[in-house]
Amino acid sequence: MPGPTLEMEPVEPQSLKKLSLKSLKRALDLFSPIHGQFAAPDPESKKIRMSHKINVEYSGMKSAPGQRQVNSGSADVGNQGPGHSNALALTGPADSKDSQKEGTQNALVVGPSLQPKGQNDVGTSGKSTAMVSASAPFSERLTTSAIIERIPSKWPRPVWHRPWKNYRVISGHLGWVRSVAFDPSNNWFCTGSADRTIKIWDVASGRLKLTLTGHIEQIRGLAVSNKHTYMFSAGDDKQVKCWDLEQNKVIRSYHGHLSGVYCLALHPTIDILLTGGRDSVCRVWDIRTKMQIFALSGHDNTVCSVFTRPTDPQVVTGSHDTTIKFWDLRYGKTMSTLTHHKKSVRAMAPHPKEHSFASASADNIKKFSLPKGEFLHNMLSQQKTIINAMAVNEDGVMATGGDNGSLWFWDWKSGHNFQQDQTIVQPGSLDSEAGIYALSYDVTGTRLISCEADKTIKMWKEDESATEQTHPLNYKPPKDIRRF
Repeated sequence: MPGPTLEMEPVEPQSLKKLSLKSLKRALDLFSPIHGQFAAPDPESKKIRMSHKINVEYSGMKSAPGQRQVNSGSADVGNQGPGHSNALALTGPADSKDSQKEGTQNALVVGPSLQPKGQNDVGTSGKSTAMVSASAPFSERLTTSAIIERIPSKWPRPVWHRPWKNYRVISGHLGWVRSVAFDPSNNWFCTGSADRTIKIWDVASGRLKLTLTGHIEQIRGLAVSNKHTYMFSAGDDKQVKCWDLEQNKVIRSYHGHLSGVYCLALHPTIDILLTGGRDSVCRVWDIRTKMQIFALSGHDNTVCSVFTRPTDPQVVTGSHDTTIKFWDLRYGKTMSTLTHHKKSVRAMAPHPKEHSFASASADNIKKFSLPKGEFLHNMLSQQKTIINAMAVNEDGVMATGGDNGSLWFWDWKSGHNFQQDQTIVQPGSLDSEAGIYALSYDVTGTRLISCEADKTIKMWKEDESATEQTHPLNYKPPKDIRRF
């Protein structure tokens, strides 16, 4: 007679995901009393894992002929003579008398080996070309390339920066906008254009304040003095002019360039002006007397970028001849020449705080230390266009503008490119007019101005609503760093 059947309680149907999560929680409650922390590594489990990896890696391993079986207590161990195997014994660094005695029991044989026919004829028939790690202890043999632990990259991890966005487009020039400079008080900025005018704009509102005429060709360089009420401009008409901003007129002209002037910089502490141009010379002018102090000659092609520092090297120039030169301002001679670039160095930018600078050409953006000019590293991406302008702020955000309208933002410390933007041409312009010719941060470093080939000036600022969750850092450390 069958016994009474037990009624089973109805089981609530649950999803596989819910069941696995419940099982995982139960396991954590049992084995991990400290939640949110990893358990301490267990040496025994690590040893088992390593031995399994070795077994998987060297699945064809067999005991080497001619070895003594230490653990086996058989009587024929003593009868085995020294094996005449041609196996290569790899002695480990911990090679001592003790390791020779007991290290052979864990010996590895890599590769095919011939099995002996019997125990007694090992000495005669055991001819193996296997590689044996004979005396290294177990812990030493774990450092094989197959199971070596990955070393974390020593490359500095980039700092997270907010992405930048375009918040204002100013149109007013009638030609390509080629140069820009900020007033030290941060109230206004000036732009020079291919329409032969200099326009002064209000930073806060973007409204036009003043238009200055005087050049007869496009204006490629602008600088505003932080000690005097002067603004300096240089253009393709070979002229370098000094404007008095109280009278809004030209008060001095500096004559001497034999061709167009492409770049201009003011010395931070001394009243001198530096201009570089198509005559392959960087000229040093006394602001007050209009006299040429030096003609820094040495480049073989157009000098298209220059910046100055208060300490040596006080003048750094970049040229279409692919070199960067450091100049000694006392003697007017070259201190050193950097030949790392393969294409024209059209843009350079010193870091406002660190003793380093970056230079850009069509092949790469490179970072150098100052004052010696040691090469630090390349930026981790290639913009793959002619880079006309670059600027760096104190937060370590470097912006580079290309001929194709690409505006890339970089982390200065690591060289990581965290944002790639493309400018949009104003209505009525051709797509080919999306080129950036000049970039400049304001005095605070929170606003960026780009001067473009579609005759507009664009203003950029950080996106305040962005967080590390909405715009995560997509960074992979470089595997191989090219030296040059």
